[in-house]
Amino acid sequence: MSKAIITVVGKDTVGIIAKVCTYLAENHVNILDISQTIVQDYFNMMMIVDVSAIEKTFGEVADELEKVGEEIGVTVKIREKRSLQRCTEFKYIRHQVVISPYE
Repeated sequence: MSKAIITVVGKDTVGIIAKVCTYLAENHVNILDISQTIVQDYFNMMMIVDVSAIEKTFGEVADELEKVGEEIGVTVKIREKRSLQRCTEFKYIRHQVVISPYE
């Protein structure tokens, strides 16, 4: 299984979830977990997805999701889960280095 993380952020409007999920279904992306909130008219959604069945390149899917977002006035980003884990690990290590002299 090849996992990725999708984020959707922007002004709330009708059809955001429908539009994004329709694109994902048409491109064989399976939603494994989803969380969404609306805070003061701003929509925020995060999804963990399985991209192992996509027939396009990951870059093509990323570009097309950005276009879907532009069509409905939100920002849509997809990141491979492993690259996000590396980023989180780096932040954790950096945080430890910063606070370690004060321990």
